[in-house]
Amino acid sequence: MQKQNGFTLIELVVVIIILGILAVTAAPKFINLQSDARASTLQGLKGSMQGANSLVYSKSAIAGEEREADTTVQIGAVAADSVKIAYGYLQNDSASILEALDISTDDWTIVAGDDLTEPTVIYQSGSPYDKDANPAVDCHFEYTPAQSASVAPKYEVEDTGC
Repeated sequence: MQKQNGFTLIELVVVIIILGILAVTAAPKFINLQSDARASTLQGLKGSMQGANSLVYSKSAIAGEEREADTTVQIGAVAADSVKIAYGYLQNDSASILEALDISTDDWTIVAGDDLTEPTVIYQSGSPYDKDANPAVDCHFEYTPAQSASVAPKYEVEDTGC
């Protein structure tokens, strides 16, 4: 009797077919990773904004300026680390948001609202969202600052089109 060495052609073909079936069923789960990553990043930005606003509100309360409609509060070691606040929370100007969150315009695009009633739209550079080119795509974060001392800011993530 001869001793068999290796695999037969049929065994190899069966293994290749099984691997092909697994690849076809598993591929859709991995194709959408970029969209999930963008949506998670927006949720992280929302959490960062809420945390920064808590700290800014605390600093403004210590300074006694939490009821002021338009002032600044120093959040760093030097006076240049100041942000604009409205009723103790961050205003919706891009300079204050960039300073408070310590983010870069290389990674994020900020479209500031015209006044305190308009939300500021923040989206990732390179994301499918572009307010002018494709306004129907929802893949951004909106921050609406406090409207009065009794109305807290609003944080909304739109990630259906990421």
